[in-house]
Amino acid sequence: MQKQQIAYTPSENVCSKHILIEAEGDRINQVTITGGCNGNTQGVSKLLEGMKIEEAIQRLEGIMCGKRGTSCPDQVAKALKQIGKVG
Repeated sequence: MQKQQIAYTPSENVCSKHILIEAEGDRINQVTITGGCNGNTQGVSKLLEGMKIEEAIQRLEGIMCGKRGTSCPDQVAKALKQIGKVG
């Protein structure tokens, strides 16, 4: 299985500043989110471990934080969409 890693810089509209994702094949191995609410970003990261990339995108994409037009989980979905484009 192909291992991939992507570093993603989220939109300025969210509190998180950096997202690092490691995946193998179609599964997420690890997500590290820097910035944002520490408890929430750690929780999201742990919940995603072992999940299929497509399922995570479907669950997270479109989640909004107030009137920002996006959220930290939505930004993770955008980062996950980049996994297939790497390499």
